[in-house]
Parts: sequence; structure tokens; C-alpha cells
Amino acid sequence: MPDLHLPKLLAERLTRLKWLMATAESCTGGMIAASCTDLAGSSAWFERGFVTYSNSAKTQMLGVPSELIAMHGAVSEPVVRAMALGAIDRSQAQASVAVTGVAGPSGGSPDKPVGTVWLAWCMDGTVKTEIQHFEGDRNQIRQATTRHALQGMLDRLPA
Repeated sequence: MPDLHLPKLLAERLTRLKWLMATAESCTGGMIAASCTDLAGSSAWFERGFVTYSNSAKTQMLGVPSELIAMHGAVSEPVVRAMALGAIDRSQAQASVAVTGVAGPSGGSPDKPVGTVWLAWCMDGTVKTEIQHFEGDRNQIRQATTRHALQGMLDRLPA
């Protein structure tokens, strides 16, 4: 049974604001959207989710410039910022969360080790970003990212 505590709190807040939410996910592969839509009635506040696992999907679905990815890498602040903005631009949502990271067990590098995740939240055109370094195996990193993304959305939404 999924943990619906954070989605329930998000549902209450977004419904009160009359806002919709969108997700743009890479390393979580849709887990954030699934966490939201596990809650019955989520169509009232969850607008859509973009699973943009590949670089070309980030460009095609969210409008992330391929030059930005080439210059900074997919796991970077400029790319996650563009993903969050793209989710807003290509949806009816007023709030978005975006994540891109290295879930492992391979794919890490000295400057972006496994567990490195960039997150971004966009509300009313303002984007806030942060980097996290989660511990654990692939599943634990993806679950930690999902929880952090949802909590971050809740923390940043207007009261």
C-alpha cells in the first residue's frame, strides 16, 4: 500500500488554491506522478506527468534545449530548471516539480556520483532548485527522491 500522507496534504493545499500540479521526471520514471494518482480524486489537482528519461524526451516533451544538456549534462541545475519551466509551459498547471539524477547502480561519475539528484519546483513562474545526495540502492534513491519532491512541493506552495 503506498504512503498517501504527502499526496493527501498536497491535494488539500492545491484544491484550496484551485491550482493544478504537473511533474517532469527523469530518474524517478513516473514515481512522483504515480504517488499523486494513487490518491482517489487526484484528477481535481494533478494535471499531468512527463516522464522524460532520455535527453531527447527532455527536449521534445519539455522544450529543454539540447545545447543546455550538452553543455551541463542531464543531471544539472540548468536542465532541471528548464524541465520545471517546460512542465508549466506545456500543461495547464500552476505548479510543477522536476527531478533528474543518477539512481544507479551505474552511471555515476566523480562529480555526479550515484545518488546525486537535482530537483526544481516552479510556482507562479518562480523556480527554486536544490541538489541532494541520497544514499542506498536504486530503489531507495528513487523513493527518497519522490518523497523529497513531494515534501518540497508542499513546503513551497502558498499556505
